[in-house]
This record gives sequence, C-alpha cells and structure tokens, in this order.
Amino acid sequence: MTRYLGGRVHGQVLDSACWWSSDFGTSYTKLTLQPGVTTVIDNFYICPTNKRKIVLVSSSLSDRDQSLFLSTDEGATFQKQLIPFSVETLIFHPKEEDKVLAYTKENKLYVSSDLGKKWTLLQERVTKDHMFWSVSGVDADPDLVHMEAQDVRGGFRYVTCQIHNCSEKTLTAPFPGPIDHGSLTVQDDYIFFKATSTNQTKYYISYRRSEFVLMKLPKYALPKDLQIISTDENQVFVAVQEWYQMDTYNLYQSDPRGVRYSLVLEDVRSSRQAEESVVIDILEVRGVKGVFLANQKTNGKVVTLITYNKGRDWDHLRPPSTDMNGKPTNCEPPDCHLHLHLRWADNPYVSGTVHTKDTVPGLIMGAGNLGSQLVEYKEEMYITSDCGHTWRQVFEEEHHVLYLDHGGVIAAIKDTSIPLKILKFSVDEGLTWSTHNFTSTSVFVDGLLSEPGDETLVMTVFGHISFRSDWELVKVDFRPSFSRQCSEDDYGSWDLTDLKGDRCIMGQQRSFRKRKSTSWCIKGRSFTSALESRVCRCRESDFLCDYGFERSPSSESDANKCFANFWFNPLSPPDDCVLGQTYTSSLGYRKVVSNVCEGGVDPRQSPAQLQCPLTPPRGLQISIRGEAVAVRPGEDVLFTVRQEQGDVLTTKYQVDLGDGFKAVYVNLTLTEEPIRHRYESPGVYRVSVRAENVAGHDEAVLFIHVNSPLQALHLEVVPVVGINQEVNLTAVLLPLNPNLTVFYWWIGRSLQPLLSLENSVTTRFADTGDVRVTVQAACGNSVLQDSKVVRVLDQFQVVPLRFSKDLDAHNPNTPEWREDVGLVVTRLLSKETSVPEELLVTVVKPGLPTLADLHVLPPPPTPTRKRSLTSDKRLMAIQQVLKAQKISFLLRGGVRVLVSMRDTDTGEGLGGTGGYWAVAVLLVIGLFAVGAFILYKFKRKRPGRTVYAQMHNEKEQEMTSPVSHSQGVQSVIQGNHSGVVLSINSREMHSYLVS
Repeated sequence: MTRYLGGRVHGQVLDSACWWSSDFGTSYTKLTLQPGVTTVIDNFYICPTNKRKIVLVSSSLSDRDQSLFLSTDEGATFQKQLIPFSVETLIFHPKEEDKVLAYTKENKLYVSSDLGKKWTLLQERVTKDHMFWSVSGVDADPDLVHMEAQDVRGGFRYVTCQIHNCSEKTLTAPFPGPIDHGSLTVQDDYIFFKATSTNQTKYYISYRRSEFVLMKLPKYALPKDLQIISTDENQVFVAVQEWYQMDTYNLYQSDPRGVRYSLVLEDVRSSRQAEESVVIDILEVRGVKGVFLANQKTNGKVVTLITYNKGRDWDHLRPPSTDMNGKPTNCEPPDCHLHLHLRWADNPYVSGTVHTKDTVPGLIMGAGNLGSQLVEYKEEMYITSDCGHTWRQVFEEEHHVLYLDHGGVIAAIKDTSIPLKILKFSVDEGLTWSTHNFTSTSVFVDGLLSEPGDETLVMTVFGHISFRSDWELVKVDFRPSFSRQCSEDDYGSWDLTDLKGDRCIMGQQRSFRKRKSTSWCIKGRSFTSALESRVCRCRESDFLCDYGFERSPSSESDANKCFANFWFNPLSPPDDCVLGQTYTSSLGYRKVVSNVCEGGVDPRQSPAQLQCPLTPPRGLQISIRGEAVAVRPGEDVLFTVRQEQGDVLTTKYQVDLGDGFKAVYVNLTLTEEPIRHRYESPGVYRVSVRAENVAGHDEAVLFIHVNSPLQALHLEVVPVVGINQEVNLTAVLLPLNPNLTVFYWWIGRSLQPLLSLENSVTTRFADTGDVRVTVQAACGNSVLQDSKVVRVLDQFQVVPLRFSKDLDAHNPNTPEWREDVGLVVTRLLSKETSVPEELLVTVVKPGLPTLADLHVLPPPPTPTRKRSLTSDKRLMAIQQVLKAQKISFLLRGGVRVLVSMRDTDTGEGLGGTGGYWAVAVLLVIGLFAVGAFILYKFKRKRPGRTVYAQMHNEKEQEMTSPVSHSQGVQSVIQGNHSGVVLSINSREMHSYLVS
C-alpha cells in the first residue's frame, strides 16, 4: 500500500489539513489529527528504513508547546505526543527505525529511542546541521552520536557521546583542540573539520575513526576554502579554492585514506548561494561509477567537460549533428561543443538542470546549448542514453524531468511560470515524444512526484490553479499503456565507451541491458541494468600522478608521464616513518581508486625499498590549549608540544617555562599530554622547547603574557589648549601593567591610530574647534577605552590656582577626585563673580602639592563686535574674589580649603626674593610706558579698543605691579596662536588705559 501525504510544499504550509492516499493519488482522505482543533503541520518525516513510520511536527493555537503526531501504520492513525521544545529538524537513525534525534531552535539536541514518545537531552549549544548518527560498519557503537558543540569559552569542539549515557563527564573529544564553527562533517568512512589558529587554517581528516591527520594538498595550494564533493568508493573528491582564485576551484582526488591529494581538474566554476553556501559546478553521474560532469571556467569562458575515470582524463561533450527538427547544427569541434548547466533545483519536487538516476545507467538529460561556451540564458534540452557518447536535442526550452520504470517512461513538463495542462513523455529513451493532457484546466505546476525508491509507472503532478487556490493534485498512470511484463527477448544491450571509443573504463569492459524501442512492456521492480563486465589488462591510462607529482604538459608522447614538483623530494621518508622500518619511495604514479585492471603495464613496479632513517625533529611547535597567549596570574595553563616531522621515540624535549621551571621529557609529542603550569606573577615569560636526538635538533619559542585584566582607564588631557601648543595626553590605567600594555591613540577623525607602550603622548592642534581624543589600552585579552573632547582656541586666559595645604592630606590622586575638585571650584567662582559657568574650566593637576589652572574662555563671538571689555572685567572679578579669600569649600571633618592664586614660577603665593621683584618692577614700568605711548597715539583714531601689553616667553613668568603689594596684581597666562602670552592687569593700569 502506498500513501501520499499532503499539506506542504517548498517548506511552505498551504493549509492546515493533512491528506493521504493509498491508491497512488486516485483518491485522498483528510486526516483529522485533533477533532475540533485547528492543527498546522509544520513538517513531516518518514523513516527511511520503515516507511510505515511517520512523524508529523505540528503546532496549534491551544497548545503552548509543539506536538508530534506519530504513526506506525503509514498514516492511517496518529498518536499525539506533546514535547517541551520547538523542533528545528528530526534525524532518523540510518538503521534502527525507532531512534530519532531532534534539533531544537534553541540549539539543543534531544534523542528518543521510542519514535518520539520520550525525549532525553543530549547536549546544548550544538551547531545546526552538524550532528550525525554513527555510520554502520565504521563506528563500533550504533548508538554513538557525532556533534559539533560550543564550549563554555565560546569555542567549538568535536565531541561524541552514547545516547544512553551522555553528559559533560561522559563526552569524548576525539580531537583535543578547538575546530572552526560549522566545519565538522561525518560522511561514510571519513570525518572532516578545519581548525584556524594565528590566521592559518588547517584541514584535518580521520579515516575509519583513526587518528586525525592533516590533509596533504600540494604544498603551495594555500587553500582559501575547501568543499567536500564526494566520498564514494573509498576515495575523497575535494574542491579547493587556492590563493589566486576568486570564482573557481581546483578539483583534487585522494588516496583511499583521504590523506594525500592529486590534482585532476583546474578552474571549476563556483557560485555563492543563499546563506553564503558555495555551489561547485561538478556533477557525479549516477548509475555509472567514475563518470563526472564539470564546468570549467578559463579566460572568462565556461565549457562543460566529462570524465569516465574519476578525473584522470577529461573531454568536451560531443555535439549532435542535427537539432530536434533534423536540421544540421553546424557545430564542429574543436570550435563548438555541447555545454550543460549543472545547477541543482531549489525545489525538491522537480529535477535540476541535469537529471540522472542510479536505476537508469547511461541516461542523462540536461539543459544547455551548443557553441564555444556555455550561455546562461540558453536552456535547450539534450539527452544521451549511452552515458554521454552521443547526444540528441529534444526540446528548445528547459523541462522538469521524471524517470519512471527504470527509464522505461520519461515524463517532462516545461519549466515555466505560466499555467499548463500538457506533459510530454517518451517510451524509447527520448527518440520520440508524445503529449498528454493531464488536466482539463491549466495549473501552475509546483512539482512532480513518484513513489520514492519504487520504479512504478504512476506519477502525480501537483500545483495550483491560482496563487490563492489550494493544491491541485493530478494522478498520471502509464500502466494501461503497457499490457505485459518484459521478457529477455525484449532487451538488447549497449556497451559503455568513452568519447574515444575505448571500452576499457576503470579497468573493465561493462555492458548494460536496455529495452528495445519496439517493445512495449513493463520492466518492473526486479529489473537490473547491469549485464556483464570483463576485467582489462592495466595500461598507463589506469594510473594517475601521485602526491607531489604532476602530469607532463610537454607533448602528446609524454602525456602519461608524471614529474616531481620542485618542492617535493620523492626519496624523503614519510612523516610516520619509524626507525627500523622500511618505506617505499613513490615513482610518481598510483592506480586510480576503484580501477580493477589486472596485469599489463604498471609504472609503479619495482619501487625502491628504503630503510627509515633516524631523522632530526622538524616543525616543532608549542602552543597553549585554546590558542591564547595571554593568561591571568594563578590561572592554569596547558602547554601542548607538537612535532610535524622527525623521530619521536629517541628524541628528548627540554622545556623551560621562563619562571624557573625546567624539565626534560621523552615521548612528549607521542602522547600529546599537555604540560600544566601556573604563573603567579604578572610579566612576559619566554617559554622554550628544545627537541634533540642524534640526528639533530629543533627549537620552538613562545612568549606568554601573564597579566591581570584591566580594571579602569581614564584619559587626562587639558580641556582647553591653544593652537600649535604642545599638549600632553595621559592614560591613567589600573592596574599599571608596565611594558605589558599597548595604547592606541585616535586624535580627531583620523582612522589610523598612534601606538605607544608608554601611557602618554604629546601632540599639537593646528586648527580651532572641538577635537575628540580617544585612547584604548590593550593588555592580553582585556581592552578598555576612554574618550575626551579638547577645545582648541586662538585666545583664552589661564589663572594659576593653589589650595591651602590641608587639601594635600585628603588628595587620593585619582582622576575622579581631581574632576570633582575642579567642578566645585568652577561652580563657586561662577557663583561669586556671575561669570557663566560654561566659560570657566578648572583643571586640577596630578600629584602633590595640589595645584590647579583656571581657564577663562572667551564668550561666543557676536556679529556686532569682535572684542569687548568683558574679558577684563571677568578676570578682574575673579582676581578680586580670590584675593578676598571668598572661594573655599569643606572637606570631611569640617576642614575648610581655601582657593587662591599662585605664583606661576615658584608655585608659591605672593612674595619672592628682592632681586626678582626689582627686575619685575623695571619690566612693568617699561611696559607701562610703552602702553601709555601707544594709547596716546592711537586712542582718538580707534576709540573703544582694549589694549593689552603682551610679552612672549617660552616659560611662565612672574610679574609685579609698580604699585604696593596691597594693590598688587597676579600674573595671568593668556593663550593665543603664538604660544604663551603674559597680560599685565592692575586696577590702576586698567583704569588708566581705558579712561
């Protein structure tokens, strides 16, 4: 009995109903899963080993959790089972029908051993699409699960566990290190993954669960990407995008263990699909082992090639001499060939652009064109029934194809976006075609169905009449067209040959059974296509170049000759060569895997048997488990030592961990046991390993940073500076970590940072405006950032300040404390002088004694005047309140701190030596006279102008008024484009100058 389940196509739910049929789609019965409840079928799964067992994944408005509906009678009845998780996908066991894995939308993996009735959590943080059941005949335990899971540190690892005993304690890690996310693949005899460290990606393989080893590609392939193409017949086909390639890959095939790879085809076209997946234009022809189609892109042109011996030789497709109408194609090699599109269909219910099938050997149908290259918009349909030896055109447009009864009937429907009601079919392998109206009303065709795994003559066309309508399912039954079963007299035979007519392919001559075009009969389920095979004697074409060798391109006579690459020494012993054993040096050839030829020519014969020498250690490496080179004090560090080449049994390893720990090990790289150590003090430690035996030595060095994580970072910079004035930028870091921290400085809009090991740098600003300064401190894995805005002005004034000595005892010398003191001083000055707070900036300097600078900023410019007396009045008011001791604030315990102006040279208040005062008085008198003269000369011509007496000096200077100390003025630093400028201001001088 056969049942068809409806309710889903393209992954889209069309309605909430589920329908089934037991008569090949003649009639359908609606399944009522929950009477009175609207149930939406999200997905359904059929057990591959027992099609009577079906699992529906559903959700309903009344259930908070998802539900499973389980059937053991091919959908006749269902049992509802609530589950406490949301299913992303289900995976049946390949052999045991009741065991199922469930991957959830929360990245958790569950297992059931009773077809979904009870579930057990296996593992959390599992990578989607990277969990695998055990492989029969390879894994010893059928209940083993392979998976890629994320660890607590965020890295990804390859782990396995047994479904009945899976916990963090019972997890097994077949590979000790981290692997790249989304790289684990378990396929047939092989396990693949890649691991990236220090910007270098390495590809690993395990053959039949043996130890993981590096995949050996040619030394300078330098792959950017690697895709697994095939693992059939004890061999791996991989597509490698090498360092120089952009949209092409090179095709390599391996030895039986999947370790050593040889080039078989260059520049195979590739394309990017959804979710960044890569599609390689290569297709394995099903039904005949060893046959592949590939699209090669060279010089911008794409051409289709075919191989009959697993890539050892490639040829262009031979074009037909006439088209479908019998007219000459005028396509003659070598300028014109047949080219095919090798795309997969996004819709699982229709064929791709090339259709082959295991039960129909030699029958290939594909879309493409004739010409010098493949043309994207041309999709004429071509067919071959002798595995590519001869081709015929059958349609002018692309069609979806379905093979029925071992290819006894080929059904085809045009691939179009318009509604159809006609299908075409052929009963003579595409020689002639008939049409059939499968429906009276045209439908938009969504797909074609036949019973999976059965070679019937019944198919179903499903689609919709309009985009808003439900499904339209139409059964097409070809059985009435055939009145009987085929007998032996209804069959002929055809011989497999390559394009040169050679019958010895993969070491044997093969013949296949085919139905005669005049026989109208049913082949049936018991039909077998293979007729007979005969082993051939070996020839040079049965061998390809071994690892490290390439085919000679020089001449036709040397076409089968292999020569060693410049980087490869055939006499070098293999990496696993052990002293006392022997090895065979390659002569450059190896037999094509699965080639069964016997006797004849063998270019491998009489290879030299060589003794494994004692080899010196080479490729010594030391690393930290987890690939980090920065750790915290007191943290356990696991050092791993690896050796790529050389003897390991007689080698001693001297280990120096840099903090006084030294030891000598044997078999260190053989056991792969890590060295556990702990550093107590911060610093940079030089870790070294010296491997030595009688033949030589090698050494590896690693510098490890031991430091505490950064806790705080504060950028200290004067908030107001003058143009071209040297400015110090200081990063205050906690903890200090001297010589272990790298500072990155971004100034303004520059994207290129300045780097320093010191926590301060100096700079200058050439233009006025606000400039953002950002600093990052990086120490190991810890990174902190702080940012400040510096205002660059062409003019401003600075008043040096000091505090009473009581403040020093309460100064913790932290940036936050200095900012708070500066804010309170600014607030008090603004309150006492009525100067807007935004025009005052008080910067407290680091260290003791506690000092500060008050920056008096100019007011915003007005359109009526460029300069006013406001700045002088503000400065006078500030001096008066400071002199009058009106600025003070309280500390803890009632201690009052007084703020006053300080002497800019000595750091003291008023007072100094007599000689300094005498010089200062003379200087002021001279400046006073000059100022009076200038005012007298120009006052009437330019009324209202404020005149300043200015003097340039590289150092801050102290100046004294010519009047008594009771009326003395304090020196004020004024910044402009020329540097430090002194402005002399006293009550008498000011009144005289502006009177």
